[in-house]
Amino acid sequence: MRKFLFFFITIILLNNKVLSLDLTITQGSIKPTPIAISNFFSSTDSTFRIGKNISMVISDNLERSGLFLPIDQKAFIQSPKSLAQGPRFEDWKVIKSQHLVSGKINKKGDKISVEFRLYDVFAQKELIGKKYETTEKNWRRVSHIISDAIFSRLTGDSGYFDTRIVYVAETGPKDNKQKRLAIMDQDQANHRFLTDGSYLVLTPRFSPNSQKITYMSYIKRNNPRVFIFDIETGRQEIVGDFPGMTFAPRFSPDGKKIVMSYADPKIGNSEIYILDLATRISKRITNSSAIDVSASFSPDGKQIVFNSDRSGRRHLYITSLDGKKIKRISREAGSYYTPVWSPRGDLIAFTKQEGGQFYIGVMEVDGSNERMIAKSFHVEGPTWSPNGRYLMYFKEERTAEDGSGGESSLYSIDLTGYNERKIITPLGGSDPAWSPLLH
Repeated sequence: MRKFLFFFITIILLNNKVLSLDLTITQGSIKPTPIAISNFFSSTDSTFRIGKNISMVISDNLERSGLFLPIDQKAFIQSPKSLAQGPRFEDWKVIKSQHLVSGKINKKGDKISVEFRLYDVFAQKELIGKKYETTEKNWRRVSHIISDAIFSRLTGDSGYFDTRIVYVAETGPKDNKQKRLAIMDQDQANHRFLTDGSYLVLTPRFSPNSQKITYMSYIKRNNPRVFIFDIETGRQEIVGDFPGMTFAPRFSPDGKKIVMSYADPKIGNSEIYILDLATRISKRITNSSAIDVSASFSPDGKQIVFNSDRSGRRHLYITSLDGKKIKRISREAGSYYTPVWSPRGDLIAFTKQEGGQFYIGVMEVDGSNERMIAKSFHVEGPTWSPNGRYLMYFKEERTAEDGSGGESSLYSIDLTGYNERKIITPLGGSDPAWSPLLH
């Protein structure tokens, strides 16, 4: 069962009718919407800093989305104290803000109360208002939850700010890298390492409740095994002892199964298997002489997408869970890898190699409307935000003749191919996985 750290008191101050966000898209770029985010007012010095930090996190979240342009607070006319009594809309029209966020924060005992309001400046009306109670140490998560509420109200999509990223942290030369599991909030805060680097880790993936991670590890040389890591307790367990090489485990949408591939020496090639976590019994899904790997469940758990070289080149295929209906969906030239189904169910993201170049692309489930949204010397491993609007992946630099270079870094981008951003991590990073929403 998911563990919640919050106690919520939510007050809905307006109906839930969704407004359309006014965006201008021209020549592959988006003109973000101006929004004013005031410091959250506090009548005491003890909570003043918290209120200021909350507004800063909200501003940073919305700015990173690429859809909003937070206005510099130096331009604000109305003070946070005055704003707490209600906005003077003309003061915000003057600085050309389309929306306004204000808030208040109070402390009672060991709890803080955080209230925010979102306004449409030109319509001169409140769009949403909510109040949260939690402990002081959880102020950052409250900031993310408020950001999600604002994003959802203005775009019609669910938010993605109250999430975490797990990835493989890398250090050392290319031919002898130390690889550790690491986890952080989506804004790179609260970074910590989950493993010590004494053994190799690959392809971490979240469970649906975000409390567990499945990954592949070489605890012993040339002996890969699938593990489950409990984030809250730090406990690790081996999922099973499978024959041959094991690849890319992923949870099912209900968290009860894991899909993966392994090469049974009796068969001689990699096939797709689904493991029931309750019984620890695996079921073979594919049956061919080809190499079938990198499986990912559809959001409803009824299908999987995977890549295979059964047609000569690596292409993407979709199959039912009984393996009886297998359909190739990729149609263009090049080789396709690492497919992953969108949480919305409408798109599949993938890695593509063609003409000496790597790409991150998306296509519809039937293979139509394929388009590339990122490219590099080596770019790989897409993972979806929980609202299906953004992707994260990693890039690897070229290695120089003297062996220098070759570092990997995480990046994010939206579905338009706009707003690519480097994710700052303490070490190099690869194989990112985005969690579902935590609230």
